[in-house]
Amino acid sequence: MIDTSVRSCLLCGVGGQGTVLASRIIAAAAMDNGLSAKTAETIGMAQRGGSVVSHVRVGRSVASPMIPEGCADVLLGFEPGEAAANLHYLKPGGTLIVCRQEITPVTAALGLSGYRGETCLDYLLEHTSKCYIIDGEEICKACGSPKVLNVAFVGALCASGEMDLILEDAQRAIRARMKPQLLDMNFKALELGAAAVMQPGGEL
Repeated sequence: MIDTSVRSCLLCGVGGQGTVLASRIIAAAAMDNGLSAKTAETIGMAQRGGSVVSHVRVGRSVASPMIPEGCADVLLGFEPGEAAANLHYLKPGGTLIVCRQEITPVTAALGLSGYRGETCLDYLLEHTSKCYIIDGEEICKACGSPKVLNVAFVGALCASGEMDLILEDAQRAIRARMKPQLLDMNFKALELGAAAVMQPGGEL
């Protein structure tokens, strides 16, 4: 029997997007609240732009870091194709938060496949009941750095309410783990990510 007191979040993206750091911020925020948290990553060829998948499970007692297929309460897709590839982890009625912008894989760049992020987004909208599409490019532009997408997704996760975390929890975890000169930029990304979920029409 699955312990319903445990909340599960699967994060997926490609190397360089900060997927693993985002998972650690989520886990740290939960532990700071007195909960147990376990994480696991599948990194593979991450440094070459390959797929990265992180599992995060939090609760009063967490036995395993791995999320069974069909059991994730929320799926954070930093890239549309990666979200589509990992959609089988999301439970029925679970929440999907996905970045609008695609990252073209090497095979597509070489003309060996016809990958289109828009096609993946259409698929995701058709196969989920609760989906938020985040304009990561706009958020990064507003913050002045392409490296804050992961923190924006943590903000979106907090706003969704799926992991019983609030922005202040994430802020504390970030403050303890980032250089002081990076805090303002990342706090702004956190707030913009949350706003993207809370604004009217954010849920599609």
